[in-house]
Amino acid sequence: MKHSPMAAVWEGVGGDPALLSRVSTVPREGALESRLPVREMARACVGGCALAAAELGALRAGRTDVPEVRVDDGAVATAFVSERHLLIDGRAPVTFAPVSRFWRTADGWVRTHANYPHHRTRLLGALGLPGDASVDTVAAHLAERSAVAVEDTVYAAGGLAVALRTAKEWRAHEQGAAVAHGPLLSRERLDDAPVRGLPALHGDPLLPAAGLRVLDLTRVIAGPVATRTLALLGADVLRVDSPRLPELADAHADTGFGKRSAVLDLATDRRAFEELLAAADVVVTGYRPGALDRFGLSPEALAERRPGLVVAQLSAWGDRGPWAGRRGFDSLVQVATGIAAVEGSPERPGALPAQALDHGTGYLLAAGVLRALTEQARDGGSRSVRLALARTAAWLMEGVEGADGTTDGTTLGAVRASAYAGTNGTVPGDGTVPKSGTVPADENRTVPMGGTGGAGPADGAGGTDGTGPADDAGRYGTPDPWLAVTDSPLGNLRYVRSPVSFAGGPADWARPPGILGADPARWS
Repeated sequence: MKHSPMAAVWEGVGGDPALLSRVSTVPREGALESRLPVREMARACVGGCALAAAELGALRAGRTDVPEVRVDDGAVATAFVSERHLLIDGRAPVTFAPVSRFWRTADGWVRTHANYPHHRTRLLGALGLPGDASVDTVAAHLAERSAVAVEDTVYAAGGLAVALRTAKEWRAHEQGAAVAHGPLLSRERLDDAPVRGLPALHGDPLLPAAGLRVLDLTRVIAGPVATRTLALLGADVLRVDSPRLPELADAHADTGFGKRSAVLDLATDRRAFEELLAAADVVVTGYRPGALDRFGLSPEALAERRPGLVVAQLSAWGDRGPWAGRRGFDSLVQVATGIAAVEGSPERPGALPAQALDHGTGYLLAAGVLRALTEQARDGGSRSVRLALARTAAWLMEGVEGADGTTDGTTLGAVRASAYAGTNGTVPGDGTVPKSGTVPADENRTVPMGGTGGAGPADGAGGTDGTGPADDAGRYGTPDPWLAVTDSPLGNLRYVRSPVSFAGGPADWARPPGILGADPARWS
C-alpha cells in the first residue's frame, strides 16, 4: 500500500478519490498506543465508513455536495474498546473466559478461545480433560505438547486454538499466502438487477439508511459492529439468531443498539425467513464461508430470490486457503498472523490495545455495504461484499519486516514497527520465549516503549484510557466525552457513542438494545 490508510480504504470500497477532501481528522496522541499503527488503521476504517454514509445521504437527499466528515481519534479509540466501557446496572461484563488465553507449550505458545460453552466443551474434550478442568490443569497438560499439535487436535474437534507464529512464519504458511494476495475488501456485481429506487430523504438528522431493511445474521463483534452502525444511520436492522446457538448476553448488550432481535431456526422456519428476505435490502452474514450455503444463503442464491440485494459476508480466515472453513476470532487471528509476536516481548506474546481487527473490519464492512447501496441506486445490480479478519491483519502488518519483506516506511504496518525493531533487525517476539507457564488473562498485553497505561482486561489487550482529559491539545485522556448513559430493557447502560460522524448526521442510536431474541421475526 503506497498511499495513506484512508485512501486505501476509500479505494477498496470503490469510492471517488475526490471525496477524500471532505474528511478531516482530530488526531490525539496516546489513542490506541501500539507498536503497529492501530490508531491510523482505526481512523481510516471509521473515516471511510462515515464518508460512505455521507455520500449515500447526499444522494438520497438530492444534494450536490457531500457532508463533511470529522474523525476524532478519541471517539474512535473509545469505540474500539466499547465492550470494556459497557456497564449494565453498574456491572462490567466478563469479556473473556478463564481458559481463553495464552498457554506455554513444549516448543512455544498457543492461544485458545472458549468464551462460548460449546467451545469450552470441545477444547477440553480434545485435550482429554474433564469439563471442570482448572487453569492449572490445562497449563500442565499443554506444557508437554507442541503448539501446532494442540492447534490441529483442537480444531479437529471443533474447538479453537492457534499456535503463535511470527510474521515471517505466517507469510510462509499456505493460509497466510492465500489471504495476503487478495484485496482488502472484495466487491462483486452479481447480476443485472434493475436500480432500486430509494425514497428521498428530508429532515434532520440526515439518515442515509432510513427505510432500508437489514437482515443481520452475525455474531460476536465485527459483524454486529457493522450492523449496529447501519442501525445508527437509520436502517431497520433485525438480528436473527439460532435457538441452538444463542449469543452471549453481554456481547449483545454492547452491539445491539438500534436493532431488534429475533430467534429463528433456519432448518425448520424456512417460510418465515423467506418472508424476511422478500422485503430485505441487505443481508449480512458472519459465519464460516459456505456454512450457510445449505440454507440457500450464498450470495448468488440470495440474489436470485431477491434481485438487487446487497449481501455482505464476514469470516475470520477468508474464503480461500486450507483454513477457509475454520472458525476464528480476533484474538486468534492476532496470534496466527504475527501480530502477537510483534506486540510481545522475548518473554511472552502480546496483543493489540483493542480487538482492532474485529472493530476495524466491522466499520469496513459497513462502509462496503453503504457504497454498494450507492452503486445499486445508480447502476443497479445485486452486490456482494466480502471481508476477513485475517486480511485486515495482513493490511495492518504490511511493511513489517518479515511480513512482506519491506520496511520502506510507506506501508501501513511500517509506520511504527521499525521504531521498535530489535538490534538484530527483527521485531520483538520473533525469537524464542522462555518457559513461564500461562500468560494470565490480565497480562496478555505488553505496553510498547513510551506507551501509557498498563495491563488490560481479560481479553489480553490493554486499555487506552490514558491519564488526562481529552481536549484539542492533541492528547487522548479520559473516554468520558464519548460515553453516554441510557435506560433499557436490559437495565441502566453506560455505553460508547458511535465514532461515525458527518455534518447533519445522527449523534446516537434511536433505541437501546432489547432482550436478545425477544422480538418477532418480522419487519417493523
